[in-house]
Order: sequence, then structure tokens, then C-alpha cells
Amino acid sequence: MTTPNVETVASKSDFAIVAVAVLAAAAGVLGFTFLTDQPTLVRVGALLGGLAAGAAIAWFSEPGKRVVWPSRKETVSTTGVVFGFVVLMALFLFVVDKSLEWFLYDLLLSWR
Repeated sequence: MTTPNVETVASKSDFAIVAVAVLAAAAGVLGFTFLTDQPTLVRVGALLGGLAAGAAIAWFSEPGKRVVWPSRKETVSTTGVVFGFVVLMALFLFVVDKSLEWFLYDLLLSWR
């Protein structure tokens, strides 16, 4: 089973642009939070302004990564592994549940 190939196409400047965009959006949220003594219109304006500034700044960054999707064979085999694991876990939990039930109800409670 192979891992899908991920090709990074972002540069350091794109990372910085996205970081500044996140900071701008966070500043809008913090402005809304800490401006409790201001009118609601000012608080909502700070929130929307910060989110709009963050979106505008993020618009100038390039997409970060391209993912090469797995083939049909890889997808089917991975799905089979997941289903197999789910069946094994279900059986394991059934055995543990029935063992605890037997121990608690049949052994401990029958000593009364």
C-alpha cells in the first residue's frame, strides 16, 4: 500500500502571507470580543473588517499543495483493510463485553 504523493508548491512568502491573513482574521475576532463597551455595530464592523482583511490578504497567496489521488486498486485495498479492522475490533469488543458481563453478573453478584 502506497501513500499518495504530495507535492509542495508553496514558498516561504506564501506561508508568511497566510500567517498574516490568519492574524488579521484573529484580530477581527479579538476586536469583537474585547470591544464590549462599544455599540454592536462597531463590534460587528471590527469582526467583519478583520475577516474581510484576512480573506483579502489570503487571496494573494498561492495554493499550498497538490495531492495525487490513489489509484482504484489502492483505494479498494485500503477500504478492505479498514473493513477488516472494523470487524476485528467489533469481535474484540464483543468478547470483552461478554467477559465483563460474565465476571460481574455471574461471578460477583452470585456470591450474595
